[in-house]
Amino acid sequence: MQPHLTPTARVVLGMLAHGRRTGYDIKRAVETSTRFFWGASFGQIYPELERLRSSGLVELAADDEGAVSRRAHRLTPAGQLALHCWLVDDVEPHFQYRDEAMLRLFFGDLMTPDEVITHVRRTRALLEADAERVRTEILPRAREGSRAGRPLTLETARFGLELTEWMAAWYAGLERRLLDPESELPY
Repeated sequence: MQPHLTPTARVVLGMLAHGRRTGYDIKRAVETSTRFFWGASFGQIYPELERLRSSGLVELAADDEGAVSRRAHRLTPAGQLALHCWLVDDVEPHFQYRDEAMLRLFFGDLMTPDEVITHVRRTRALLEADAERVRTEILPRAREGSRAGRPLTLETARFGLELTEWMAAWYAGLERRLLDPESELPY
């Protein structure tokens, strides 16, 4: 029987499958790759690394990079097996989307109309800046990964870009609708 993998364990094991990493390295990798569809915070990563290590799925590895000794981790054979079993299992994937900006908007009736507009504009601007960051920083690295034999890295980066662009456009449309309450909603 394979060990139960928490959602955070799945992303940690997947990141370690590409080589040894510290908790910081894992967080940095998440921020430039999976965060559009699977985020993880330091508060999730470090306890999960401890749990995975105590379960024998991860072990500490020597890391001689830099002047400071770091606690790098790598998968054990049991960790590789657990990750592979999860990747190919036939359990229906669970979809969960968390968006704090949308949660604030859901409770927008507790704000003034001006506060709502400010929130919508700020969220749109953040999404536009995020899309630009994906275009200029993440997509070029994903293209390199694709050339190195990881084509799905590029596809997941494209997903992130297209999702972020769509969200920015949605907030721009919402801003127009809020500023012109006489306009009809398209739905």
